[in-house]
Amino acid sequence: MLVFILRRLVQAVVVMLSVAFIAFMLFQYVGDPVNNLLGQDATEEQRVALRKDLGLDQPFPVQFARFAANAMRGEFGISLRQGRKVSTLIVERFPATLELALVAGFIALVFGIPLGVYAALRRGRASAQLLMTGTLFGVSLPNFVIGQALIWIFAVEFKWLPSFGRGDVVALGAWTSGLLTRDGLLHLVLPAITLSAFQLTLIMRLVRAEMLEVLRTDYIRFARARGLTDRSVYFGHALKNTLVPVITITGLQLGSLIAFAIITEQVFQWPGMGLLFIQAVQFADIPVMAAYLCLISLIFVVINLGVDLLYFAVDPRLRVEGKAH
Repeated sequence: MLVFILRRLVQAVVVMLSVAFIAFMLFQYVGDPVNNLLGQDATEEQRVALRKDLGLDQPFPVQFARFAANAMRGEFGISLRQGRKVSTLIVERFPATLELALVAGFIALVFGIPLGVYAALRRGRASAQLLMTGTLFGVSLPNFVIGQALIWIFAVEFKWLPSFGRGDVVALGAWTSGLLTRDGLLHLVLPAITLSAFQLTLIMRLVRAEMLEVLRTDYIRFARARGLTDRSVYFGHALKNTLVPVITITGLQLGSLIAFAIITEQVFQWPGMGLLFIQAVQFADIPVMAAYLCLISLIFVVINLGVDLLYFAVDPRLRVEGKAH
């Protein structure tokens, strides 16, 4: 187990160093930070002085080492668009994105797993076929189409739910949450459903496929031969083994929800990191872009590591193989 953890940690460090190098290259080849900060009318003396203050006159390896050290402390400089520390902007926006992603992931799990089990156990029936047909829409339709449709139906036509913004939030120290207010919950419904649509259908189809595969195995036939009830066979034996690969997909999808909430946040003007990143791209705000890239990569690395460890703990075959080697 220790060797497994150490190997994964080394891989995580290598990945993060690679991402940090790519983020650093943004500063080198996407725009001139000196020109962005001083403008076109600055004198040559001002440019030279600022370049020296920023350390841009140092050799490439020195600049990258300084950037990596600052990134480890969460420091990415000043936003060229807003003139504020990037770390401050991330702290302000991250709660909104994480809250949206967690609620969307919760919706995907709560509905995806039971519907997948139902579609597997009722295979061939009209209700199950209708569910599987519906998953095609969730897989194929892009988020902005689903979001616009939900806005038109529930915000424009019926006027049941708000169509943009985060609503009222409660400050819990440096953290803010809309889950504790009615207005915040109402504002969260449409973007959370929009963001969860693809993940819900993906989990549902995966659970159905894995459930059907497990039900064909010999130990399920043996369980039936012992006279176990259908409930015990389906939920006591088959579902447990079905959830092993689902753990991996669900973990990775949580990272995807955070990383790819950009479109959903843009559609609903949700004040999270995705909207901040879109605005940074439009303005060529390199410090914000680099910080977003590093943070999302770190989230994926941590989730991957957690999923690997959980998978190792859940699947006894991996522990047996590890002892054999």
